[in-house]
Amino acid sequence: MTDSLILYGSLMKFVWQNDLYIHDIRCLVTLIWAVVGLIQSQKIHLSQWLVYRRGRANAASKYRQLSRWLHNPKITPSLVYYYLIKGVLLAWRGQSLYLALDSTSLWGRFTIVRLALIYRGRAIPVSWLVLARGSTSVGLLDYRLVLLQAAWVLPPDSRVILLADRGFVDIGLMQLARDLGWHFRIRLKSSLWVYRANKARTKVGRLMPAKGQACFIHNVWLTEQQFGPVHLALAYVQTPNGYQPWAIVSDDPTDLSTLAEYSYRFDLEENFLDDKSAGFQLESSEIRDEQALDRLGLILAVATLYLVNTGVAVVATDQRRSIDPHWQRGLSYFQLGWRWIRHALATGKQLFISLCLIPGPDPEPVYASKKQAATPIAILSSIQLVT
Repeated sequence: MTDSLILYGSLMKFVWQNDLYIHDIRCLVTLIWAVVGLIQSQKIHLSQWLVYRRGRANAASKYRQLSRWLHNPKITPSLVYYYLIKGVLLAWRGQSLYLALDSTSLWGRFTIVRLALIYRGRAIPVSWLVLARGSTSVGLLDYRLVLLQAAWVLPPDSRVILLADRGFVDIGLMQLARDLGWHFRIRLKSSLWVYRANKARTKVGRLMPAKGQACFIHNVWLTEQQFGPVHLALAYVQTPNGYQPWAIVSDDPTDLSTLAEYSYRFDLEENFLDDKSAGFQLESSEIRDEQALDRLGLILAVATLYLVNTGVAVVATDQRRSIDPHWQRGLSYFQLGWRWIRHALATGKQLFISLCLIPGPDPEPVYASKKQAATPIAILSSIQLVT
């Protein structure tokens, strides 16, 4: 049996046990072959993917089949992914889930808005959309459906904390989070107005403490709409890129843990990097259609889910040292999963198909270097509190 057939069989078993639904089995088959092509070729190029597609059809026929799938209006990515990610998230029932919201631009023509589950240094896509616009500045009306789609798949009794950067500061977003029963940690712009009881209004920037310090202000209201009461965590945080002003609004009372929680948002940036230069080479793709890019997002999401799941399984079964030269874990679970697939196919070892994405602390956090270990979370312990 060829490597591509082995990987295809493992992927099909993986998604099938999690109730992935698609209206036509032929479309499911094409989806899985696309994921196989993506993982094995390590790039987004249909002519490269078809090399790994088994079957009697010639190259032109295989290429047309992949292209038709990407442009098939009957395939709704959110509906297909709904059943898969819902099955995965069942393990989080009663747990705390951190969901990061962010956007990225492609070629100055498209913007991807993604909501992802923060998991052990990486982010697993939960919902997304593609907009035919170059600016990553988007309004709530543009991406509101992304949050609603996520709400439909989240397990009951879970505590959801939404993380977002300054580009998503919107009273409407905070209200929507409240309506959904979610909590939030959102970074504010320095120009935002803050109203405090019995005090004149002021801008966020004027409340910032000195570098290396942090302060926490409770029961305030934001903007002229006076949305609140909410709570602020303000700090100049020393990061590997220098000091950065963090003004975080939270619906819960704030302390140092609020800053640590917000820092999890950066794991979504790593997820976008996996899509691009560090992984799938998305920016070298020749796809320039909004709906096709949306369906491509489904292929990326399934591949990411499987790779991270495989990486977690490698660590859980104590086989990391066979593919990672670091004494302590030096590769992300995404990269570990990719390496394991190549290693297993080359040596005849088994590929993982069981779901391993269980909640809980990371048993072996990544530690590639002292510089990389200097994350905002690690640095928070040196912040001086002021009142």
